[in-house]
Amino acid sequence: MTISMRSIATVRSHFTNEVRVSRRDIVAEIVVREDLAAALTGLEEWSHLIILFWMDQIAGKPIPLTTHPRYRTDLPEVGVFSARGPERPNPIGLAVVELLKREKNILTVKALDAYDGTPVLDIKPYDAFDAVTELRAPQWWMTATGRLTP
Repeated sequence: MTISMRSIATVRSHFTNEVRVSRRDIVAEIVVREDLAAALTGLEEWSHLIILFWMDQIAGKPIPLTTHPRYRTDLPEVGVFSARGPERPNPIGLAVVELLKREKNILTVKALDAYDGTPVLDIKPYDAFDAVTELRAPQWWMTATGRLTP
């Protein structure tokens, strides 16, 4: 099945494929199409948003079905659906971001690891129903992130 979509916004960011920083530190703008500005009404009341975006820089490239998470060969090879990397059959990115401000059709957000110029597919408010209190994760993830618990 082929699915066709039109982006609703574009990312403006200093984050490029040459820049490697913690996504927690990235401040970016999401410039929503002006014809959709009314759809942002009330969004500024939310502290966090879910951003779905199209990783256009890797779209159409052949992808492996397995990978070493975080490109670390010391971690076990797993299926791409078990990892959070960009290489996937449909290069859809997801980020939970903090909404810093809204000015007309421009959202300033923190923690969006989408490259400058990336098309945005959807914006959703993040709410308490999205929060998971009991998370299970594989041991390799806990080792890679330095956490004792997920």
